[in-house]
Amino acid sequence: MPHPKPAVFRFAPSPNGELHLGHALSAMIGHDWAKRLGGRFLVRIEDIDVDRSRDEHLRSILDDLAWLGLSWEKPELHQSQHFGVYRDAAAKLTDLGVLYPCFATRGQIAASVGAAVAAGGREERDPDGAPIYPGLHRGLDKAEITARQAGGERAALRLDMVKALGIAKARLAGRPLTFREIASDDSERIVCADPARWGDAVLMRKDTPASYHLSVVVDDARQGITHVTRGADLYAATDLHRLLQVLLDVPEPLYHHHRLLRGADGRKLAKSTGAPRLKDLRAQGVTADDIRRQLGLRPR
Repeated sequence: MPHPKPAVFRFAPSPNGELHLGHALSAMIGHDWAKRLGGRFLVRIEDIDVDRSRDEHLRSILDDLAWLGLSWEKPELHQSQHFGVYRDAAAKLTDLGVLYPCFATRGQIAASVGAAVAAGGREERDPDGAPIYPGLHRGLDKAEITARQAGGERAALRLDMVKALGIAKARLAGRPLTFREIASDDSERIVCADPARWGDAVLMRKDTPASYHLSVVVDDARQGITHVTRGADLYAATDLHRLLQVLLDVPEPLYHHHRLLRGADGRKLAKSTGAPRLKDLRAQGVTADDIRRQLGLRPR
């Protein structure tokens, strides 16, 4: 199938830390692919979690990308400036009847799951390793919801997976929910999505105005993203994202999930595990061409 024109790619870092080699790989793959297809390359700043985002990290991120030899359209989209867009998307899902408020704490959810396991049940986990939500507040009546909110309780909004899958099935006229995965040589395969393995996922969190899953789908659609290039650790998330795209009636991009870089301990490189920062490599005299060779990418 020919690629949509013009092709639009994006790199979407969070300014809660600084970039490392894993980020460099992802950014350079997207940038190089956009250049090869004569397309556009965008940088999106995913700073919904305003408490953890830092201006100094943002400046460092943009400096690192420029040092890598990447160019992108400006101004960058900052999610923190568009909270209303995510609220509007949540309202649309609420009108469809597929979102419901959940007041449960993590401790209450863990206790419920533990009790079920102790009673002989099987603990199910989502692709991120979190226990599948046991449905504590699914089906609360409106009076209790109103009373809890009036009492100051905050609620997350969860996706009613059963209802959502029913609506998606009707909209797809019985066809399976799929996504298109492309390889670096542009070959394509169709993958059957299985969003049910995420259970009733949180789409609007208590502590931030949206979840990653909702915001990324909304932003990819409004920015006209045609190709989503990201790490293999987000492969399973595509199942949930495709479901949301159907529910919100937005276009389906092509997906490419690239390899992950791992440290000597076998774990993927991450900010939280002290992966070497690009700014430190630069200070040591490493060049962008050195990075390309190390990552096995074509020279500029």
